[in-house]
Amino acid sequence: MATEYNGSMLNRKVTYRLYPNAEQEARLQEILGLHQRLYNTALEERIRVYRETGKSLSFADQCKILTQWRKTVPALADLNAQSEQVTLKRLHLAFQHFFRRVKNGEKSGFPRFKSLQRYPGWGYKTHGDGWRLHSGENGKHGKLYLQGVGQVPIRGKARTAGQPVTCEILHKAGKWYVSVTLEIETIQRERGTEMGAFDWGVADFLTIATLQGIETVKNPRHLRNQLAELKRLSREVSRKMVGAQKTSGRKKGFPVSHGLRKAIHALACLHAKIARSRKNFLHQTSAWLVERFGALATEALDVRSMTKSGKGSRKKGLNREVLSTSPSAFLKMTKTKAEEAGSWYEEAPTQEIKPTQRCHACWKLPKKKKTLSERQHRCPHCGITCGRDENAAQVLLRWLETRLAGVPGSGREPSEVWSGVRPRETVAPA
Repeated sequence: MATEYNGSMLNRKVTYRLYPNAEQEARLQEILGLHQRLYNTALEERIRVYRETGKSLSFADQCKILTQWRKTVPALADLNAQSEQVTLKRLHLAFQHFFRRVKNGEKSGFPRFKSLQRYPGWGYKTHGDGWRLHSGENGKHGKLYLQGVGQVPIRGKARTAGQPVTCEILHKAGKWYVSVTLEIETIQRERGTEMGAFDWGVADFLTIATLQGIETVKNPRHLRNQLAELKRLSREVSRKMVGAQKTSGRKKGFPVSHGLRKAIHALACLHAKIARSRKNFLHQTSAWLVERFGALATEALDVRSMTKSGKGSRKKGLNREVLSTSPSAFLKMTKTKAEEAGSWYEEAPTQEIKPTQRCHACWKLPKKKKTLSERQHRCPHCGITCGRDENAAQVLLRWLETRLAGVPGSGREPSEVWSGVRPRETVAPA
């Protein structure tokens, strides 16, 4: 689930699994192909017009062109007009992001033509126009009406009931899903009463410092546990693909055999399984933190900089382990859930606090910077020794105590919703 704020209302996304019959499956595949071709045709039209006139087509321009296309192409006329506009809007956003990257001097990434296998799905703008959600008893399961498809059984349940606004139909690893945006007035979530700070890591997913001591959350290593099978399936796909290329004499557009299609599907299913397991773990862990702690702190992470360099097999392996835990997604989930519960959540400025370098006992920095391979904290000033992650969590906890106490210069007043254990009597870190 994801939460967005829209004025006084909250928008939350919930994903349902679709279970179409054989006839509905064929129609969904047909609609997916039409939207994929519409996207590619609109992209081709933008390129053509720019080469001929030096001007770029806007979203409004392409919507006018779409009206003409619908008059001459019966297959497009049978589709919901708003869903076709959503497809054109996605292309428009792709160009906006392209121009933004060019302006900022980043890698441009011009919008690409999409194959059917890499086209994710399509969307609808207004509930009741081309689609309608019929939830079951207590909002659980139910059916989804789609124009031209009919009533499709769905499984899933929204955590908080709301009014359907928009939806997206997604096709992943041979399975169909619908992601529905719900408009919700308020979200109720339990808030804890303890105070804690956590340090994210790879060896242990979380090292949590509380007033009672240190706790850890084990890293489930969803990707590493399936890495051998992933490599085996990838080699199988590569071998069958090279064989098909040699047989046909073509690098692209070669016939895809049943065996190759089956191998690609098996690889996609395993990737999807790993992604689901990871997402479920992140949601459960972030919810557990918010249910337990009323005040929570961690450090701000720049994952892009952490994984920027990939030279050497050791660094590539570390980057894979870092990205497999999805730290940015986890912090975003925790922050969102804390806001819903009314908890105190803060991310300490890493460059200023330096949690992995600073000593939690004397609050001093070492003269020589600790390397990443040094997993033990040994303070040269006060002589205290502990684990590196444990020290970082303790630093963050002390920093949180200072913020909660409202020490002058902290930049934030004590939280009005803070109802847990009061901070210890501390002296503000120098």
